[in-house]
Amino acid sequence: MQISRKIAGFLAAVAAFMIFEWINLGFNLADGHPTAFYVVHGILIAVNIVVAIVLGVIGLRGLAKRPKGPSM
Repeated sequence: MQISRKIAGFLAAVAAFMIFEWINLGFNLADGHPTAFYVVHGILIAVNIVVAIVLGVIGLRGLAKRPKGPSM
């Protein structure tokens, strides 16, 4: 499967944003919530980090394998 450089760059950027955003959310969770709140948010954070890693790998592979010049 081949993807364009724009799509590959977009996937890499989305992955970076997702990792930043979800790790930031993890650090900003305030104390005083029931345990279930932390379990659910921990699962959400873990799943979204995995999705971000997968998107990042796809995006970076797409950027690495595509030629930089115009194709003929």
